[in-house]
Amino acid sequence: MGSGQVTSSVPFECQGKHVTVAGLGVSGVPAAKALHGLGARVTVVNDGDDTRAREQAAGLEALGITVRLGDGATLPEGTELIVTAPGWKPDKPLFAAADEAGVPVWGDVELAWRLRKPGAAPWLAVTGTNGKTTTVQMLASILKAAGLRTAAVGNIGVSLLDAVLGEEEYDVLAVELSSYQLHWAPSLRAHSAAVLNLAPDHLDWHGSMEAYARDKGRVYEGNRVACVYNVADKATEDLVREADVEEGCRAVGFTLGTPGPSQLGVVEGLLVDRAFVENRHKNAQELAEVSDVRPPAPHNIANALAAAALARAYGVPAGAVRDGLRAFTPDAHRIAHVADLDDVAYVDDSKATNTHAAQASLAAYESIVWIAGGLAKGAAFDELVAGSAKRLRGAVLIGRDRALIREALARHAPEVPVVDLDRTDTGAMLQAVQEAKRLARPGDTVLLAPACASMDMFANYNKRGDAFAQAVRELGA
Repeated sequence: MGSGQVTSSVPFECQGKHVTVAGLGVSGVPAAKALHGLGARVTVVNDGDDTRAREQAAGLEALGITVRLGDGATLPEGTELIVTAPGWKPDKPLFAAADEAGVPVWGDVELAWRLRKPGAAPWLAVTGTNGKTTTVQMLASILKAAGLRTAAVGNIGVSLLDAVLGEEEYDVLAVELSSYQLHWAPSLRAHSAAVLNLAPDHLDWHGSMEAYARDKGRVYEGNRVACVYNVADKATEDLVREADVEEGCRAVGFTLGTPGPSQLGVVEGLLVDRAFVENRHKNAQELAEVSDVRPPAPHNIANALAAAALARAYGVPAGAVRDGLRAFTPDAHRIAHVADLDDVAYVDDSKATNTHAAQASLAAYESIVWIAGGLAKGAAFDELVAGSAKRLRGAVLIGRDRALIREALARHAPEVPVVDLDRTDTGAMLQAVQEAKRLARPGDTVLLAPACASMDMFANYNKRGDAFAQAVRELGA
């Protein structure tokens, strides 16, 4: 870890500044409205020109904001700053034009950071390939249990702009950040931050694993108290070593094993802290029981430890960690137990949209009939299948890129029976569940952990999970 003193960002003065907002949608529209309300001259550019975009444009134009649809490549004359939607790739022509003109590009996170009021709530930030949302929600629950005014913000819950510009006052914010958002947030400086894990994802956007990891690692820059890393994932510790942080900031690891000094971990069914205690070389503090974590799957215990580490970095007492974890209810479609039918458990982990998430899900059960497939997003499945082969009773494959999984199964688990459903309509899920039931034996788990995105068949992973749950209900009717 570097030890250079890091200065905070200069507050952004909007009045009269010509700002171009790149992209409509969940971040672009609020950013345009916020900037306009603060006195900026706002132009919104958008690649698309569909019905939804026109509706959004009409709403902004009614406020006096200029909108250019179908032209997201040209830099509007006089632009002094671009605020981009996180999903816009760095190689867009608009950004090349901005670079040539010396115009800075920020994301909505950077904008929110710059617009904070004096004395604003510090940020406890979480990123990683998987587990971000759950960890941030756990963290917010722990902070609330400690009596702190807080909110889960970023990709979930309250929008960051609303949190920093709204009337409600917060003591501290639990912030979920994606690699896209971090790429466009050059001056973000969190109180403490965690990188939960790193696995290949969004490489089509970042261009390489190295660039993806580098953007994730930005979350550690300028941390004041703790950089929290995953002991089982050396790449996260490497990012801590490379980060330039404030003097006195500590590296704090979390592990599913027995923790060493400056770590949180698990001892005889207890979550324990050997980082934020006096004489951490000899002492440990009990925080909670493993059974307080729901569901107590290994990767979810890791999420709880990361959340606890950030809360403890902020000074939260041990009792609030326990109370916050007990009060936390997981979102739908994250290892959600749907039903038990004929002594077979049916579990919905539709949120497992990449191989890393699916690997964690498969590791939570002993004997599995696996429902998988969808949009692979450039992923390979050999490592996932090879590592999970001994747990598989059977597999049912759906979706556009299912052949990639079928071929990996043939290479690494040739004895596992596979049902390949050659259809991508939404009704395929009912057939998939029926085939899974046929393969399952008492004591097995039928697990929807697709390892793929859902958009080839469903609007999103929520709809996919809903279809699975409905199919299970019909099976038991």
